[in-house]
Amino acid sequence: MIRLQRRAHASVWMGYLAPVVALFLTVFAGFVLFALLGIPVVDAFNAYFIDPIRDVYGLAELGVKAAPLIMIAATLSLGFRAGVWNIGAEGQLILGGICGGAVALAFYDVDTAFLLPLMCLAGVVGGMAWAAIPALLRTLFNANEILTSLMLTYVAALLLSFLVHGPMRDPDGFNFPESRLFHDAATLPSVLPGTRLHIGAPIAIFIALVAWLVLSRTLLGFALRVNGEAPKAARHAGFGQRSLIWFSLLFTGAVAGLAGLFEVAGPIGQLNPVISPGYGFTAIIVAFLGRLHPVGVIFAGLIMALSYLGGETAQITLNMPLAVTGVFQGMLLFFLLAADVLIHYRIVLGKEGARA
Repeated sequence: MIRLQRRAHASVWMGYLAPVVALFLTVFAGFVLFALLGIPVVDAFNAYFIDPIRDVYGLAELGVKAAPLIMIAATLSLGFRAGVWNIGAEGQLILGGICGGAVALAFYDVDTAFLLPLMCLAGVVGGMAWAAIPALLRTLFNANEILTSLMLTYVAALLLSFLVHGPMRDPDGFNFPESRLFHDAATLPSVLPGTRLHIGAPIAIFIALVAWLVLSRTLLGFALRVNGEAPKAARHAGFGQRSLIWFSLLFTGAVAGLAGLFEVAGPIGQLNPVISPGYGFTAIIVAFLGRLHPVGVIFAGLIMALSYLGGETAQITLNMPLAVTGVFQGMLLFFLLAADVLIHYRIVLGKEGARA
């Protein structure tokens, strides 16, 4: 008696308003959740949305959290528009951190200005190499890149754990699973004195703008869009599907690897068993929240970064579990998906639904 019926024409305006609607519904659902847990709604609102960005240091931390999300989501948007579903950006981020960190440790006693660029290059190559595996499997054996890229994420996490427990462990670290602290030549310079905001933040904005130019002003961007919307038309036009798959995965892998290097050479300053709270997975939500548009991703990245800061603040001030961050991100994703469904379909009830 209840079914979904496809609309004749999807509303363009609602397509742009869907993220805003989803955000408001997430906030409302969050307030309901806090009330059910017995937490004053006003205190919860302040802890989650106001206190984290009340001062300059908080705004700088917002930029630190948003940088990897914007970088990865902007490049994921290109791949998703082309119908290439790279779900393993988290693993590519980890490999970038490993490779860049390995360079920092290999030249631990070398103080040169060339060290940081070399680390960035190693991070890019590491991320690209990890992304090349699902690209190769997709183009040679038609293996689903969703599964292969996702499974490689867990391999990357285990590899990182092995290295910090073994070959890369700090010999003076009392057996703690962590590498040596990187020296000054191997750490990112700050762009705002007194804060942790590093050069990764402006680079993230630059990457998002480059992705927008590629998507909207180049033949490559046109080929990516056509391949995602009409693969047969793309083949008829002579756009090589294999080359688009390789570009989408390698571009995302390179930027995700660079984001991983920025994490270990920036806020962390060493290799740990966990160098990312899940930026690679959260970037998928950011990409869709930004409507798969690199510029929209900038604003979506700031919103999701606030969810990380809000979760940490709520944990400290309200004694809430850190999992509240995942709850908010999950609700936002589900509300966004629900809004997208209702944009393209209408709910048919009663006898009309039965006849349909």
